[in-house]
Parts: sequence; structure tokens; C-alpha cells
Amino acid sequence: MSGRHDSETPWSADTFRDALYALEPSYWARHPFHERLHSGRLDKHELQLWVANRWYYQRCLPQKDAAIIANCPLPQVRRQWLSRIVYHDGTEDRAGGAEKWLRLAEAVGLARAEVVTERHVLPGVRFAVDAYVDFARRRPWLDAAASGLTELFSPGLLAYRLGRMREHYPWIAEDGFAYFTARIDVVAAEGRSLLDLVVEHAVTRAQQQACVAALAFKCEVLHGVLDAIDYHSAARGPTDAPR
Repeated sequence: MSGRHDSETPWSADTFRDALYALEPSYWARHPFHERLHSGRLDKHELQLWVANRWYYQRCLPQKDAAIIANCPLPQVRRQWLSRIVYHDGTEDRAGGAEKWLRLAEAVGLARAEVVTERHVLPGVRFAVDAYVDFARRRPWLDAAASGLTELFSPGLLAYRLGRMREHYPWIAEDGFAYFTARIDVVAAEGRSLLDLVVEHAVTRAQQQACVAALAFKCEVLHGVLDAIDYHSAARGPTDAPR
């Protein structure tokens, strides 16, 4: 009997998209730490701990994106991906996402120097984020690109977080929310564009399944980051947090 086995037949584009969207419950939106953040149950020091550790993730994103470019043989994709690096690193006359996150750090009472020197970054956070960057360096560019499809799940979370933080932490200056307001404006379009790219280039069942696995891995990385912060936040004494 000729022909490929059913397990080797590529999924249709719709089936592939459905498999990716099915991972939304694994996203970190409902993590217990986020629930405490959004309900106003973090004290100032816990909020500072989150911001200081999330900085490490933010500042590593351009390195992850550079690894994707380094592994990608397609010039049209490399050109498209450059904008992601610029978005985070900014330009000489325009602040990027990393700079906007530092403004949040200052708005919650952290000194810029203590954030950029990473002295508050927890080992578990560093391990999880480093694993993500290493994944992008070692895996095919398509797998690493697909891991970023958490963008599909984040627009609603960002808008919800911004509203809850304004409500529950009114002492944070509005300029501190610049990262969220800017990200809300672009993330939905970025997610749709990335999904189209992944669907276009994942043409075999093996590639499609690898993309789904990559997105699942990214969700695990994000949970690992929050697990470390949540554990340390719950276990610390009153003098253990960033000051």
C-alpha cells in the first residue's frame, strides 16, 4: 500500500492553528502569583521582586531574537525579525521595551543600577530564562520562532493587568506603565503575523509538532519564572526583598 501513514500527513492549516491555540490554558495568565498581582495582594517589596526578576527576561529577549536570526537561512525572515530586536533595544532616539521596563522599576522604587546589575535575580528565574535563550540558539529557527506564539495569548492579559495595577497600586506613576501601554498597541498584530509565518513554513507534520512542543516549552519557561518568584515571595522574611 503506497502513500504516507496518517501520522506523517501534515495537518491542515486550521488543525495546526487549533493545536497551537489549545495551549492557551498553559499560559501564565492564571498563575497564582499573577492572581495575587492582579487582585492587589502584593506588598511593595513583592512587587519590586517581580519587576527586578522580570527584567532579566525582558533584557534577554533581544538575545533570543538574535539567535533566531543567526539560525535562519531566509533573508526575508531575517529582515522581518530585526524589528523585534529594535522593539526591545530601541534606537538612539526611541526608547525600547527594555528601557520602558526600567521606568517601571524606578516607578516601584528600585534604583536603575540595582536592576541592571541583576543582584535581585533569583537562581530559578535565571535558569528558566537562560534555558529559553539556549533553546533559541540550539533549535531550528522555526521552533524558536514558534515558541514566541505566547503573543497570541497575551493581549487580553496585558490590558487586564494594566487596569488592575492602576486600580490597586495607584502610587505607581503613570510613566511606569509605558511598557504595558506600548505593548498592548502592537502585540496582537505581532502574534497574528508570527502565526502566519509559522503556519507558512511548518510544512511537515514533524515541523508542526515541533512548533507545538516549542510553544509548550515556552509556557513552561514562563511558569518557571513565576514559580521561582512566587516561592521566594512566600518564603521570605520582611527584610529579604529588594529595597
